[in-house]
Amino acid sequence: MNRLLRFKSLFALTLIFLVSISFQASGDDSANWPQWRGPSGNGISNEKNLPLEWSATKNIRWKTRISGRGHSSPIVWGNRIFLTTSIEGQVIEGAEAVRHIYKGQEYRHPDSTGATNDQTLKLLCIDSDTGKILWDKLLYQGSVYDNRHRKNTYASATCATDGVNVYVSFEAEGVYCYDFNGKRVWKKSVGRIAKGGMGPGTSPVLFENLVILQCDQEYGEGSFITALDKTTGKQVWKVARSHRRSWATPLLVRAGGRIELIASGGESVIAYDPATGKELWRAEGVSSYAIPSPVAGHDMVFVSAGSEDKRALAIRTGDVDAKSRIVWRYEKGTAYVPSPILYGDLLYLMTDGGIITCLEAKTGRVVYEGRPSAPALFSASPVAFDGKILVTSEDGDTLVIRAGPKFEVLQTNSLNEPIYASPALANGKIFIRGDKHLYCIASEAQK
Repeated sequence: MNRLLRFKSLFALTLIFLVSISFQASGDDSANWPQWRGPSGNGISNEKNLPLEWSATKNIRWKTRISGRGHSSPIVWGNRIFLTTSIEGQVIEGAEAVRHIYKGQEYRHPDSTGATNDQTLKLLCIDSDTGKILWDKLLYQGSVYDNRHRKNTYASATCATDGVNVYVSFEAEGVYCYDFNGKRVWKKSVGRIAKGGMGPGTSPVLFENLVILQCDQEYGEGSFITALDKTTGKQVWKVARSHRRSWATPLLVRAGGRIELIASGGESVIAYDPATGKELWRAEGVSSYAIPSPVAGHDMVFVSAGSEDKRALAIRTGDVDAKSRIVWRYEKGTAYVPSPILYGDLLYLMTDGGIITCLEAKTGRVVYEGRPSAPALFSASPVAFDGKILVTSEDGDTLVIRAGPKFEVLQTNSLNEPIYASPALANGKIFIRGDKHLYCIASEAQK
């Protein structure tokens, strides 16, 4: 009997140990940065002891050269970083972009390029402790369906992970699922997606067993939002949309007793049931092309755009009367590209020139307007942690701004390399993708 009891005790301890190891391997989602703009999709991290000062030589844990170009952000799970990149090759004889038609007339943007060349699209896995590239997988190579803006890349959508697999969208060039060992699980085509020759940018969103993709294109013809099965890549649901091309990534929001999938658009903002694609409600849109992604809090979702009209909207989520859906509007200070950030009770809008407008989230009241001391352009979206907001310019300078009702720049840090991608914050480190390198920033005390 004693021998049996000892065996049962040993078995129980072994089981606890194995469960513990399994949990550690899967990672804590709140400590990781598993998708575009982090765990909640809002750009907020729970990290407390990240460095506030760095340079090309100070507080750089490692620096890894990344071939090609990409504006996708790194995602982090445990000690693994996943990143996409696009490498442009030689001209392909006879290759050309799809033709774009508006009101019966063909048009081409003067900064549209890329479809005449061979494009190599890759997924990289990098050790977050050392910066070593663990594997490098070719996902697609050949001609592409549409052009891109000369400033954009074919690797601008950030991938997503659930701790088991990595999900990558190259839009017209396919959606892919890979495991952490670099083995392809599935590949799926969602059809030909064209965005006026401006290129891709919308990132995938994960919900339960689904990979959700917002695929707005051209002037609404053929636009849709769809969900694929995470295990097989098979389509679970698909809903047509009449929205012009967009680059905003949809946001999952808890509204009362349900989860809403909020999709921003120029014509309207729509909340869907993420499990079925059923429309739950809709409100007026952002008027311009929807490029900045939504953020949410205080039972509201905040959307913005600035490619044409400047507009920010606070929209009440959940099951409310349509007349009270819009809480407030603000008609200036919004960006063409960078997304806003909601931190505590304050919403921070940013123009592409770096002017920050701080609004009281619940009322839309202006708290302050501030600007960086040196003029610059901004494509990266802000992220926040421990009472600070990081804002990174295309010149490679990151401003550390104190969150709160007064504009205060605590520190300006430069990596001397152009930066277009948004930072990732995870496990005591800041990961910044430059034009040529991926940087891991950590305090000297962590080494």
